[in-house]
Amino acid sequence: MEKSPDAFRTISEVAEDLDLPQHVLRFWETRFTQIKPMKRGGGRRYYRPQDVELIKGIRHMLYDQGYTIKGVQKLLRENGNQFLVAIGNGDLAAVEAIAQRKHADVVELTPAAQPRPLDEEQMVGQPKAKPSRRFFGLGKSDEEGPVQPDGGRLSRDNRALLQEALFDLLECKRLLDQVR
Repeated sequence: MEKSPDAFRTISEVAEDLDLPQHVLRFWETRFTQIKPMKRGGGRRYYRPQDVELIKGIRHMLYDQGYTIKGVQKLLRENGNQFLVAIGNGDLAAVEAIAQRKHADVVELTPAAQPRPLDEEQMVGQPKAKPSRRFFGLGKSDEEGPVQPDGGRLSRDNRALLQEALFDLLECKRLLDQVR
């Protein structure tokens, strides 16, 4: 017996329909807060049709287009869920309409209408140390140059940049492993 298109799906049904392992779906729930299956007693997940459509878009961007998780998170943040749903469904007209609407929403601000910068104390979730654009001393004076092999330690900014680069490399390795 076939389910209605509006029916909720179990994790096994979604995994089978989208050719994904169940553990990947659980992992994506931790990385994409937009995926919110309903959980019943015992923790059993039930995915709404809109959840399945969003997962289909995320899968397409990660597996078919080669995006990283951070890249898809940025797309969701900048364009919203409907953008990825439209991409997952192959609805190019909807993708174009969303892009045009976003472009129309961008309005030039006069200097008086510019948003005021927030104090560091008001910012939630932002690091206290602002990472600099200079990596390993590029653009610094000689006395602030790169760390010598026997010299001190890396600065907090450089360590954060290295950790981010490591995360990106691990994500690239994951994508390459999928191709093999």
